[in-house]
Amino acid sequence: MTSAIEQAVFRAIDAMHENIGELLTIDNMAQAAMYSKFHFSREFQRMTGVSPRRFLSAIRLETAKRLLIETSFTVTEISHRVGYNSVGTFSSRFAASVGVPPTTYRQLGGFTPRIEVDPRSLARSTEFSTFRGEIRSPVAADLGRVYVGLFPTRVPEGRPAACTVLPRPGVFLFDQVPAGTWYLLAHSVPAACDEVLTGDRPVSVGSVGPIEVRPDVPLLPIELRLRPARVLDPPVLLALLDARSVALTVRTAPITDTA
Repeated sequence: MTSAIEQAVFRAIDAMHENIGELLTIDNMAQAAMYSKFHFSREFQRMTGVSPRRFLSAIRLETAKRLLIETSFTVTEISHRVGYNSVGTFSSRFAASVGVPPTTYRQLGGFTPRIEVDPRSLARSTEFSTFRGEIRSPVAADLGRVYVGLFPTRVPEGRPAACTVLPRPGVFLFDQVPAGTWYLLAHSVPAACDEVLTGDRPVSVGSVGPIEVRPDVPLLPIELRLRPARVLDPPVLLALLDARSVALTVRTAPITDTA
């Protein structure tokens, strides 16, 4: 049975979707949830893992991803439709979160040709740890490729500290993980629709964290269980790897940009 606070958070998320292009404050969200601002913000973060503002920002970028693929609206039109007054600000935030600029994302059909780790996270660390784990899924799930990464927050966006792509749920290894606090995030789509990018694909997600990585502290293998995405899950913003045309690879070191 859905609790009263869950229903309140659902109402707030509905308000985010319904007012995606409008100025929406914490007061507006709390009013939609019918809770005080302080109580709403605390409970929203507890249930989703991120703040209301961060969740709203993720919804806006997720909507922009869908509009870039499913419509012929210009980038400027899309930026206004998802609540940005400046197309420059929108494009910068989109590129930082999704991994490629909006125009490139549209040209690539919603996929990216490769995944890269964040060179800054590697540069800040002088010692590294090995990170082992296993991705599991429901027995009846017909999942395809699984995208796994270590991120600084519960929103899968930008460049992870380490990442890999598995052909199916199973064991993974990161052999060069920098010290820090990370969230292990994974997502996958059914094998039957892995080749087609549409806005209504069923997505399975999973998360574990926060995880403290220290060079002098051994890490036990971590198990992450995938499950169908829920309304309370932050949207997956990272562009999916186009594994149709490139070999599955593990990226645990920085990639030199020769462009």
